[in-house]
Amino acid sequence: MFINWALQEINLKIVYYGPGMSGKTTNLEYIHSKLDPSLTGELVTLKTKEDRTIFFDFMQIEVGRIKGKKPKFNLYTVPGQVYYASSRKIILNGVDGIVFVADSQRDRMEGNIETLLDLENNLLASGFSLETFPWVVQYNKRDLPNAESAAVLQKKLNFFNVPQFEGVAINGVGVFDTLKSVINLVIQNVQRQL
Repeated sequence: MFINWALQEINLKIVYYGPGMSGKTTNLEYIHSKLDPSLTGELVTLKTKEDRTIFFDFMQIEVGRIKGKKPKFNLYTVPGQVYYASSRKIILNGVDGIVFVADSQRDRMEGNIETLLDLENNLLASGFSLETFPWVVQYNKRDLPNAESAAVLQKKLNFFNVPQFEGVAINGVGVFDTLKSVINLVIQNVQRQL
């Protein structure tokens, strides 16, 4: 959280975290395409020649007020590929809320678990823990025939029983429910701090 006292703005950072190709960028692209352009900034995407996000996607949205100050939510994604571990750590710096985007496909469970453990380790290095941090889980790709049951995903990935959503980000299913939930958790956390 960064407060710009001169402009009476609170800048808040939400990071979409998950394994490679789980749908993090797709979530942000869908959000950006559906929001009123006057409420959002430009969607900035850095990609490799293979068309995968290297560092982050970033967009800014404005909603309501928190104790008289205008909140600006900066949405980022991290690269899911293992070899970008240091980039993920940098992007998490100053994070206020997290959306963990899990890939529902059965053969991606190990990648989901490894990435979730990586997230916890990065948070611990910054003095936080998933146990008390504002975060939600989105089980993405629910439309695929090899999707694991929601119950199994819940048991293996949501050990702190945070809000969870089933999604098909490419069609927008669950995308805004996920975003609204994490924004509400972040706002509650910020109100306790102010």
